[in-house]
Amino acid sequence: MSENKSRIVIIMGSISDENIMKGAEEILNDFDIKYEKVISSAHRNPEKTINFAKNLKTSGFEVVIAGAGKAAHLPGVIASHTTIPVIGVPIKTDDLGGLDSLLSIVQMPTGVPVATVAINGSKNAALLAIQILSLKYPEINKKFELYKIKMGSN
Repeated sequence: MSENKSRIVIIMGSISDENIMKGAEEILNDFDIKYEKVISSAHRNPEKTINFAKNLKTSGFEVVIAGAGKAAHLPGVIASHTTIPVIGVPIKTDDLGGLDSLLSIVQMPTGVPVATVAINGSKNAALLAIQILSLKYPEINKKFELYKIKMGSN
């Protein structure tokens, strides 16, 4: 795998989501996996979001981690415009504690899958993205295997 190429993109609907999505960044940094970070709202700037999603493959991305709160359409909108895996991170809200976000992301129609992690589960989203990449990249697979061994010994 090219060490200079980002294979994962972390996208969030708002700058206010950044604090939760930092967990994904921490995990990816621990694994020395480059990523890009984008802020684009599926509601406030749908054209930008759709264009971004349509160009993910040609940009070289292989996995998307998408965090959103409330109506949380961002992961689904992205998944509807690309064929690469999308992992949704429902973000906790003051209104319904994140259940609104979770249900918005997990209840996708057939044909538009979005893998969904726990509310505020950006670390698990990063680990799932790493598992996906480990199928293709032996060096990532080795790091992930070592991570699992280390986790089991703690």
